[in-house]
Amino acid sequence: MAVLVTGGAGYIGSHTVAELLAKNEEVVIVDNLEQGHREAVLGGKLYVGDIRDKDFLDTVFRENAIDAVIHFAANSLVGESMQNPAKYYHNNVYGTLCLLEKMNEHGVNKIVFSSTAAAYGEPENIPILETDRTLPTNAYGETKLAMENMMKWFDAAHGIKYVSLRYFNAAGAHESGRIGEDHDPETHLVPIILQVALGQRPHISVFGEDYATPDGTCIRDYIHVSDLADAHILAVKKLLRGGESRIYNLGNGIGFSVKEVIEIARQVTGHPIPAVVEARRAGDPAVLVASSERTREELGWRPKRDRLERIIASAWAWHQSRPTGYEA
Repeated sequence: MAVLVTGGAGYIGSHTVAELLAKNEEVVIVDNLEQGHREAVLGGKLYVGDIRDKDFLDTVFRENAIDAVIHFAANSLVGESMQNPAKYYHNNVYGTLCLLEKMNEHGVNKIVFSSTAAAYGEPENIPILETDRTLPTNAYGETKLAMENMMKWFDAAHGIKYVSLRYFNAAGAHESGRIGEDHDPETHLVPIILQVALGQRPHISVFGEDYATPDGTCIRDYIHVSDLADAHILAVKKLLRGGESRIYNLGNGIGFSVKEVIEIARQVTGHPIPAVVEARRAGDPAVLVASSERTREELGWRPKRDRLERIIASAWAWHQSRPTGYEA
């Protein structure tokens, strides 16, 4: 099969490209390199351009016999989305509209979408179920939900089948050591902790330790990025077998607290990693953990790298080899 991966030079996108290549699939990558890295693309055919450029998309679809699309291309910083919602609506929502229109014009009717559990907002249940209400509390989550709804109506009108995968925190790095997590600015907990171990930050900030959790700190899902990549590929195969449109959560089902993540990082790195408790951040729920029972049952997804020690160790190996990221 030939798969178009938008945002394929980004963190999760590049790992999905790597897994597709390992399965000897034909891969076409689209990325404007605003957040992605050319060096993160380990193979396939890379087109540098923006999905909002319809002429550019025409070229990609004309030059390649695409069977399905995996759509990662989006802005994804919660704080930035609240300060500049227009950027998120233009890139995330309008970009997806352009992509769906061109898929329809070129007869490509299968898409797997990298969504977010932020679409739920404050959770009704723990773990979160796919049937729970969706009420995002930030513009980022709102745009992802709008993208999902757009796909629903393109399915109804044009038969474009979709799978939307909702998840929280990707972490870790590829087992080859060639690709890993490199954001600017960095906002994810695991790489920020590892920057402390590398001497790039004096300490890790813990935002609140008075939550109603066993150790008082927030609990979140952490999934190895390659396990997420596997789920996207399974979803593509489901659609190519004639599967119907569906929404799936991806989660470990238990979650780890901030203090647990820091402590395991200390063990993995051998560094004391000083932690400083600061005030809570507005809007941080105590526990965000997604149920992935439906995903396991219907897609056959089984995380292979779900131990937190393994996730952090793979990230540590990457950050040690590339302490300043891809531009080293």
